[in-house]
Amino acid sequence: MVRGSTAAPWSAAARIATRRPVPPGVVVGAGAVLLVVAVVLSVFVGSGTIAPARVIEALTAGGTGTEDLLIRDFRMPRTVLAVLVGLALGLAGVVMQALTRNPLADPGILGVNAGAYFAVVIGAAFFGAGISAGQIVWGIAGAGIVAALVYVIASTGRAAGTVVKLVLSGVAIGAVLSGFSQAITLTDPAVFDRIRFWSVGSLQGRQWDTVAAVLAPILIAALVVVLLARSLNALTMGEEMARALGANIPLVRTVAFAAITVLCGAATAAVGPLVFVGLVVPFIARFVVGVDHRWIIAFTLVAGPLLVLLSDVLGRVIVPSELPVGVVTAFVGAPVMIILVRRTRLSAL
Repeated sequence: MVRGSTAAPWSAAARIATRRPVPPGVVVGAGAVLLVVAVVLSVFVGSGTIAPARVIEALTAGGTGTEDLLIRDFRMPRTVLAVLVGLALGLAGVVMQALTRNPLADPGILGVNAGAYFAVVIGAAFFGAGISAGQIVWGIAGAGIVAALVYVIASTGRAAGTVVKLVLSGVAIGAVLSGFSQAITLTDPAVFDRIRFWSVGSLQGRQWDTVAAVLAPILIAALVVVLLARSLNALTMGEEMARALGANIPLVRTVAFAAITVLCGAATAAVGPLVFVGLVVPFIARFVVGVDHRWIIAFTLVAGPLLVLLSDVLGRVIVPSELPVGVVTAFVGAPVMIILVRRTRLSAL
């Protein structure tokens, strides 16, 4: 079991949101309204020009023309998938930062994303898997296997069970698998061609089968995270305080690790690696709604999907041919993160 942590003191991160003039409920409510607007934009705005009236007709009349199929079979599932992926990565970031007591921790440091990437590359290289729901199975399986391996390594030997060893194991295994993945794709052009859009994070071409493949895992894992909110609050106070409050620390950390694995694995398998979502969204949440994980999770449930949806819409219109959403989230996330770090006293971490 994972226990203990030598991560930077969480109390310094708590100072990020000591002043919040706007009530958290108002912030979350406003975010929900913006999310509805982003969903509408995602359905109505594309790289091609389709009149709004035609979009409404396609959604209500059940036509079989090219534009009808484009909207119902591509834009709609793409929108739903963006919501699911943003929700999954945001929540995974919340849990990862609580687990390590580090507000700058990213869920990818556990090696889960690298495991999903490696499995997808193996599927494409040796089994002919392309961008389909079948690829989702490869990605989730790879994430699960690597997560289990990381957990076993972190639970044995010297300093067994510490969060530091868990993170170091994840980083090491992730680096090795990323190296193998890069080697395979660079030496086999056919593999590179199959996964080149997926490898930078893309929602393009995803249909309802992809949504169906990740819907249940993401929603179940998200529900688990919601139920963990109080336990995460206790965990961030330190091990002794958490025990005093009655938290079962080994159980909480095990369940939290499993939730991160499912959320990251499913999201990465579906659209590829999206950088900064799991890092920036929880960081912003702590900045605007405070350090209570009940509000952090509530904010993340709307802010994660909002970030991915707006990035995807921007990628469709910013250049004549679409920019993958993974490229846009990197462009958006990096400046936001720099601004927030400069505005907060993270040097104390």
